[in-house]
Amino acid sequence: MSDLNTHIKQLIIDALGLEDISTDDIGDEQTLFGEGLGLDSVDALELGLAIQKTYGIKIDADAKDTRNHFSNVASLAAFVTAKQAA
Repeated sequence: MSDLNTHIKQLIIDALGLEDISTDDIGDEQTLFGEGLGLDSVDALELGLAIQKTYGIKIDADAKDTRNHFSNVASLAAFVTAKQAA
């Protein structure tokens, strides 16, 4: 597991106050919303703000592919890496 994936998992836990789970409880490919981790739209907003603040990147909430970037930890890590490289 990459350091970025672990850092994103910890960011999810910290930003959303998920005190009863650890980074080991979140799979890299586990769906974050709905049936997976069970996050909702309010969680998405909070997570988006935390990602922007932590990694210094801009997230366009209206972009049609933004939802795909937030589908799981692996896709979120790829998104952060791509934005930082740009």
